[in-house]
Amino acid sequence: MKRLIYFLFACLSFTSCGMMDFVTRESQYAKMYEEKPVTLLVMPPINNSTNVEAKDLLYTSISWPLAEAGYYVISPLLAMDILKAESAYDSENFFDAPLTSFNNFFGADAVVFSIIDSWAKKGLGIQTKIRYVIKSVYTNEVLFDRSCDLYLDLSIDSGSGGALGALIDLAASAINTAATDHIKAARKANYFILRDIPRGKYSPDHMLDKDVIAEDKDVVTIVK
Repeated sequence: MKRLIYFLFACLSFTSCGMMDFVTRESQYAKMYEEKPVTLLVMPPINNSTNVEAKDLLYTSISWPLAEAGYYVISPLLAMDILKAESAYDSENFFDAPLTSFNNFFGADAVVFSIIDSWAKKGLGIQTKIRYVIKSVYTNEVLFDRSCDLYLDLSIDSGSGGALGALIDLAASAINTAATDHIKAARKANYFILRDIPRGKYSPDHMLDKDVIAEDKDVVTIVK
């Protein structure tokens, strides 16, 4: 019944917008539903932008939308310390490499990579282009892949992120305004890009969201 409600709501939404061609999450992220990863390891972002701080800004809030989607996410702080100690902090070295060691060492089922191609202040917001790729540690196959070219509008604080977002705002209040803007932008980007991920084992919607209409894998939009 819940899957039917999801599907009918999605159909009504797309019909009202005049869009009849659609793809379900099950079709778009078939490997994700097949493997059903439970534990995720978030790797430090690959930063190709000119903003040297973008890597840390994005990394601080990637895990929260994943956890809220029903996944067990290995603590980024713990993972970062271990990865640095093992000289494995540069994600570029692992993106195309076998990932089985991350299962042996961390117990992860999948590894989350993010690639920042651009991150720059523009007007009252941040212009950024980011790609997220989740790969299986067992097969190295891509389970989730989404790229977004976003203008993160900071003129209005949408409050995305719920209680966790409020904690970020509280911490950010002690930092200068420019840094606060970048922290809020990172949070907005993570929540927007990862909101289409199939729900994990610890979500009440686990395996019930197969018929939800998937969002575009390549998006250019404004996020308020």
